[in-house]
Amino acid sequence: MQHLYLKPTLLLLITLLLSSCADNHFYQQDALVQPGEYDLPPAGTDSVWAVAGRHYDRSWFYRLFWGNHHRDSWTTPVQLPVFDLSRVHGGMKVVKKGGGYQTSSFQLQDSLGRIFAFRSIDKDPVQVLAKFWRPTFVSNILRDQISSANPYGALIIPDLAEAAGVFHSSPALYYVPKSDTSFGQYAEAVQGKVYMLEEKFDGMADTLRMFGNVAGFADSEDALRNRYETNTHHFDQRAFARARLLDVLVGDWDRHKGQWDWAVYEEGTDTSYKPIPKDRDQVFLKMDDGAIPFLATSKLMARKFYSFGPKITDVKALMINARFIDERLLHALTREEWVAIAEDVQKKLTDEVIEKAVKNLPPTIYTLKGESAVQNLKNRRNQLTEVAEEIYEILAKEVTVAGTDQPDVFQVRRLDDDRTKVTLLRPAQTGIPERILYQRTFSRNETERLTLHGLSGDDEFTIEGDVSEGILVEVYGGLGEDEITDRSSVKGWRKMTHIYDTERGNEIEFGTEAKDLTTRDVKVHAYDREGN
Repeated sequence: MQHLYLKPTLLLLITLLLSSCADNHFYQQDALVQPGEYDLPPAGTDSVWAVAGRHYDRSWFYRLFWGNHHRDSWTTPVQLPVFDLSRVHGGMKVVKKGGGYQTSSFQLQDSLGRIFAFRSIDKDPVQVLAKFWRPTFVSNILRDQISSANPYGALIIPDLAEAAGVFHSSPALYYVPKSDTSFGQYAEAVQGKVYMLEEKFDGMADTLRMFGNVAGFADSEDALRNRYETNTHHFDQRAFARARLLDVLVGDWDRHKGQWDWAVYEEGTDTSYKPIPKDRDQVFLKMDDGAIPFLATSKLMARKFYSFGPKITDVKALMINARFIDERLLHALTREEWVAIAEDVQKKLTDEVIEKAVKNLPPTIYTLKGESAVQNLKNRRNQLTEVAEEIYEILAKEVTVAGTDQPDVFQVRRLDDDRTKVTLLRPAQTGIPERILYQRTFSRNETERLTLHGLSGDDEFTIEGDVSEGILVEVYGGLGEDEITDRSSVKGWRKMTHIYDTERGNEIEFGTEAKDLTTRDVKVHAYDREGN
């Protein structure tokens, strides 16, 4: 058995040999191609040849353990326009410096009042480390693994999104001269680097034709808050499913709630939100081609760092970071709806669309990666219906249906041994008509648990139906004075209705099926909107 312990020890020793203390001069000083460095034609007026990351060029021995990743793209010269703050988009000004642990970013505003994000292509992830590790070789390793990201992948997305019917920004790359001082106190942060400029969607000045009759924009925090506080705000789940299928197509694993903005539409007395994906830094990730990253990104470890390839073999990995928002915004769709959306996306992403999208890469990068990118995207597109069914099955196992902080009516009907129907109604209010907010029939062979959250407000829950077998239904009344009635019956030794609420101020009819899990703590079991 001794040899089983030798391998990790050997890997650790090799790591230590290949690495040392943190390199304070890890990053290149200037992305500009220097005279005599490459044999290149003249760049032309107002443009230069630049290299996004010379520092990712490593020996074959180093790559054997730490991977080739996208090092060739980072170290290949590309022709880029020179960024001039006084001229781009008619002249821009710095509104503020962005936050974030890794990317140097700014908010810029043009003469028309439109807001743009200006973000560095390269990143320094050292701030995510504990202070103990920052002065050590671990910083070198973490910085080097940024080479797993495709520095130009975001340029492929707009044409794919446009064809698929997904809102998008239109990023453009620039080189900021080493001598540029237009960013004032922040000049050193941008000098000599490659940056991406793309639209932000904050106000009506940022409206583009693709948004149609949009009433405004919201970030995820505001949109989710509105959804749960009122029963007149809703998310377009079909549009979100379409956007999530595009994410899987391009291998974008980092789709947490902060990676979305929302176009706001007024529909009579109601408001709907349609998704706008942003921050495409993690598309086309390549991390599984070195011995150590291959082990580190296995299903038993950092599974979410799933590499882009010709086949989508681990759908669940691409859903890990988006779990919170997926569970809340994709719970109403049936299997048939998922498949229909996937078939439509497949139809719209023709070979011609994919080929055109990939040609948005800089010519030198297209020569390097274009053919394989096109073929991989075509192969993955052909898998989308199977992917859609797998996403559905993952999300269908345990489903949470949340009401609002206003009065809601939940109706659960156990139809037969296999099917359970859940309906969420908005009662009629002054000037606001009654409306079915949610309705879906669940199958016992797909769904193990249904959780209903009333949140605040005086809510009404009714569970009915006599069956031999059924799905576990959990009812969390939340704050407010609730009326909960269980008249259902499921044969068997386990009670399949669990009721959580307070003992005071509520009317609860447990019947024979419900399990009493009430408490005197008025705060217990309130819906956790952060998903913890």
